[in-house]
Amino acid sequence: MSRRTETLPLLTATPGTSRQLTVHRFGSPGARPKAYLQASLHADETPGLLVQHHLHRLLAAAEDRGDIQGEIILVPYANPIGLSQFGNGIHLGRYEAGGAGNFNRNWPDLFTPIAERLADKLGDDEAANVAAIRQALVAHLAAQEPASEMHALRLALAGMAVDADLVWDLHCDDEALMHLFLIPAHWPQAADFAADLGCHAVLLADDSGGNSFDETFSTPWTRLAARYPQHPIPAACLAATVELRGTSDVNDKLASGDAQALFHSLQRFGVIAGDPPPPPRPLCEATSLDATDSVRAPCGGVLAYAVQLGDRVEAGDTLAWIVDPAAEPDKARTAVVSQASGIVLSRRLHRYVRPGLAIAKVVGKTPLPHRQDGYLLED
Repeated sequence: MSRRTETLPLLTATPGTSRQLTVHRFGSPGARPKAYLQASLHADETPGLLVQHHLHRLLAAAEDRGDIQGEIILVPYANPIGLSQFGNGIHLGRYEAGGAGNFNRNWPDLFTPIAERLADKLGDDEAANVAAIRQALVAHLAAQEPASEMHALRLALAGMAVDADLVWDLHCDDEALMHLFLIPAHWPQAADFAADLGCHAVLLADDSGGNSFDETFSTPWTRLAARYPQHPIPAACLAATVELRGTSDVNDKLASGDAQALFHSLQRFGVIAGDPPPPPRPLCEATSLDATDSVRAPCGGVLAYAVQLGDRVEAGDTLAWIVDPAAEPDKARTAVVSQASGIVLSRRLHRYVRPGLAIAKVVGKTPLPHRQDGYLLED
């Protein structure tokens, strides 16, 4: 049995304080395929914490049976910094309180530092190219010295994920249906994964513009393939952001079902032995992220929705009203309309808004002109 638990200390931010990551490892180090799963990088997104609890139990039982064929790294909470951030009893775990920004934005570019040094190390053997690229990625991160607590956190997480075949980052939205973010190179390879999870949307983008965690590990492969077209370079890291519905969708029934779905997908990718059941009937097609309307509030006030999650709407339909409670009743309501035709995937949990805040996503199929600016994520 090779199951083990480690604690990784982070750089101390101030005297008298310290934080650490807990890491559960299954299988043999270096075995393939390697899977890396983490929860709550946005620390106020709680569903993944409970899912990882249930998945840990399934993985421990599989290890006891000798069924772990590859290597699995399970990080039950990816962000002890954000987990500690409370203000007046409210958990504030999406942004680093010291001003370092969104925990899941501006992750480092891993393509540029290694691209040139690989020029004379690539050849006609795809497997050898994959090994050389992984070696370069690992070496680049290993040479970095943490300059802050947050930098130390990022280096620790990236160092475990950078050479994985699968990187699954568990998040959630405010109120939402289950969905995935992927790069197009991993579709339809991930179709059964999406079906196992019961996804209502799979949103594809070569580059969403935010330097999110998942794209840090998936996009170097496609960029290297474009840089060196004469050499076979696969998209060797299937990295995904898994949106586990909404922030209050936290209970044992949902979490145990999601953990079982992740377990079945790990079996399908050969990380765990066994024959999973056939995947459920897919609930959606994959669509381009720039066809999803990220609807924003045009003004401030009280948000009153006119639609429910899963409703199908047409472009021009009213999704919500923003109400100015002090205005004359006949002038108090501003309609918020969809620019896409499709299903309502998410809504904002808090019903008081200011201008510019994202209040909904509508998953369409036709790219939208206002979504062509290169930044496709919410703040």
